[in-house]
Amino acid sequence: MPRIVLASASPRRKDLLRQIGLEFEVIPADIEEDAVRWRDPGELVRKLALSKAEKVAASVRGALVVGADTVVLLDGEVLGKPRSREEARAMLGRLAGKEHQVFTGLAVVETATGKRRVDHEETRVWMRPLGFDQIVAYVASGEPLDKAGAYAVQGLGAVLVERLEGCYFNVVGLPVPRLARMLEEFGVKVLG
Repeated sequence: MPRIVLASASPRRKDLLRQIGLEFEVIPADIEEDAVRWRDPGELVRKLALSKAEKVAASVRGALVVGADTVVLLDGEVLGKPRSREEARAMLGRLAGKEHQVFTGLAVVETATGKRRVDHEETRVWMRPLGFDQIVAYVASGEPLDKAGAYAVQGLGAVLVERLEGCYFNVVGLPVPRLARMLEEFGVKVLG
């Protein structure tokens, strides 16, 4: 099995890679996300994921570097991670009772050959209607502060989501089935 490097410090992404039995190391990528120009959210997350993977790939040898980036799209506007509790409350107030989309870009870079594979996943999510007290209580839990769209479907935020259509793991932050297919192109088989 080739050496795999995850270009992310996300605990959720690390947990998902462990869940499917991959051995990997973590080297977080530090990139300027606001500088990336885009026409659609799929393009945005693909560019960000590739930027992260390439940044880490430049500093390691003999590895497959995996980059990922997740955003929430509501009414044509990208919602990233909230910068404060107030911003988290505002995001959740806007999402409450509405449908939105979650996009995660994936990039795999093979450092030995320079071969790259980039793709993205989209999932539709319907948030249930929420009262102000529910939003305040959820934000007070601290969970939404480092999540795109200010919620974690795999945590307490599960009670906020009415339903979803598409890949659940994408909403968590790493579309595992798509990543497994991408890794197969580099000779990594998750299931023997």
